[in-house]
Amino acid sequence: MIPRTSRGRELHPLLLRYRNVVTVTVNLGIAAAAYLAAFGLRWDLKVPPDQVRLMLLTLPLLLLCKLVAFRLAGLFSGWWQHVSLRDVQDIVRGNVLGSVLFLVMLVYLRGLHGYPRSVVLLDLLLCSTAMGGSRIAIRIWRERDQRPATRHIESVALIVGAGSAGIRLLDEIESRPHLRTAVAGFVDDDVAKVGLRVSGTPVLGRIDHIPELVPLHDVNEVLVAIPSASGALLRRIVRLCDEARVRHRVLPSLGELVGGRVMFTQMREVKVDDLLAREPVRLDLARVRAFLAGRVVLVTGAAGSIGSELCRQVAAQGPERLVLYDRHENGMFALEKELQARHAAVRLEPVLGDILLEDQLDAVFSRFRPEVVFHAAAYKHVSMAERNPLEAVRNNVLGTRNVARAAVGHGAKEFVLVSTDKAVRPTSVMGVTKRVAERVVQGFQNGCCRFVGVRFGNVLGSNGSVVPIFREQIARGGPVTVTHPDVTRYFMTIPEAVQLILQAAGTGHGGEIFVLEMGQAVRIADLARQMIRLSGFEPDEDIEVVFTGLAPGEKLHEELVSDGEEVVPTHHDRIRVLRLPERPLHPDGWLPTLEACVETGHVADAVGLLRELVPSYRPSDALLDTADLSRLAPRVA
Repeated sequence: MIPRTSRGRELHPLLLRYRNVVTVTVNLGIAAAAYLAAFGLRWDLKVPPDQVRLMLLTLPLLLLCKLVAFRLAGLFSGWWQHVSLRDVQDIVRGNVLGSVLFLVMLVYLRGLHGYPRSVVLLDLLLCSTAMGGSRIAIRIWRERDQRPATRHIESVALIVGAGSAGIRLLDEIESRPHLRTAVAGFVDDDVAKVGLRVSGTPVLGRIDHIPELVPLHDVNEVLVAIPSASGALLRRIVRLCDEARVRHRVLPSLGELVGGRVMFTQMREVKVDDLLAREPVRLDLARVRAFLAGRVVLVTGAAGSIGSELCRQVAAQGPERLVLYDRHENGMFALEKELQARHAAVRLEPVLGDILLEDQLDAVFSRFRPEVVFHAAAYKHVSMAERNPLEAVRNNVLGTRNVARAAVGHGAKEFVLVSTDKAVRPTSVMGVTKRVAERVVQGFQNGCCRFVGVRFGNVLGSNGSVVPIFREQIARGGPVTVTHPDVTRYFMTIPEAVQLILQAAGTGHGGEIFVLEMGQAVRIADLARQMIRLSGFEPDEDIEVVFTGLAPGEKLHEELVSDGEEVVPTHHDRIRVLRLPERPLHPDGWLPTLEACVETGHVADAVGLLRELVPSYRPSDALLDTADLSRLAPRVA
């Protein structure tokens, strides 16, 4: 197959084969012509015979010096049809270096007697101009049929952001005629840019002018070229685009961009997590790597949404061995294959196991001797835990006790419990069992193994999150169901949450509960409407939003800190630590009683004990109706 240029024209095979030779020859030809022209200008095109001999005598030396200088400046490896300001800088730098080398060699070999000094300056100016001009001319020639006026246009775009990313995106669109896209102009909130032309394209107004500019210029699409745009800015742009009823896409974030070149094909739809009201997480990678590198790490609940992301990020830090522990066979199989492909050097140990089987935990801990344990296995669906309270206690409390006991018994050094904001003033079985699980790990703190908990809110896209539920409801054509018009939740992306878990894991001395800064609470009704708009529909017109009422155990607003818990800052601006009024008792003093309630099936006794352990717990009416809790009534306000 014969290679083609970006415009699709065939390149002659010989030209491809000897491209470097041709490039060197052309550059040196320009240098020679500039040197001869410099002598001609110096003598008003009437060069004396002795100067002609001097010119021809010194020409080989000049070309040798320019050859070395051009090589050092990288002028033989450039792609002329994509010349940029950086290439022009290289041309000037190469010519200055060549002129300096030539003068040095000239002084060393024959001296400057009789040599016109102005020729060196004229040669520098002429050669730099000719080399830059030739490259620009080639680029103009190559792109002469790529202008909007001479190609078929199917879409007109408006670029948000007249900065470097927007300029590179404009260049990308104009250099690719097959995209069949024209750029009407830029919009930017920098008022100093409004009315100017950037790369030949006008800045038509500010971002707030989008609804006016879309019909005025027949814009079909708005392209957001601000990789570092905050959630608040993106929400504002999305709202304006919805108002103008125009499609909108966004460049990947700075963390997603690879190589620094903006590609039109990298433009993607705005995602829900782009709209979160938070700044990006700043991760201290050195601290995290020092905590995990070269150590044996075990993750329970490894196939879950949080557990699997923990495994991905732990594997990236170079542990000696990573033990995956979960009872979900399909999830474990897929996770192992993914990690093998991404981190082939990491020793993976997938174990199908249950945290309720103490003998199995002892065998796994005895075999692999993990130094760091991340305990992410838990029942986390509020409604399911309300209907199955004893199983929630068994898994979330007794299972945590089993893993913590195995960690202590087999010499683990670090134990990290993944907790939730539902543990604060809980109104659900899920929330209260996670609060009791926090007490379990705090009670196990003995100085040998460092136990910490990390408490945070909802994660977008996790199993059980409203986002997948809303997405499925939208795909069915609605309605989208929300419990209450005013219900709010804290949200964080799964990778963000795990990054902060890892950051918190290496902090503290043991017994602490860390709280992640979740930003502003998000109204679920607003989130539902944003997702409907992002899917190309209009809320309450194309897809209805229906309010169903709070489910049993659900709160209107979640909290991250309870009464009596003092919040203290840490070295990381997104992580806080709770200072509790008193240290919890060792769980062996009360866990056997709770375990007996579970084994005998006494829901009322189990809930009563949970109420004693967590006085702020308020059981739901549904739970009160499913068990004989009449003797708890005086204690439940």
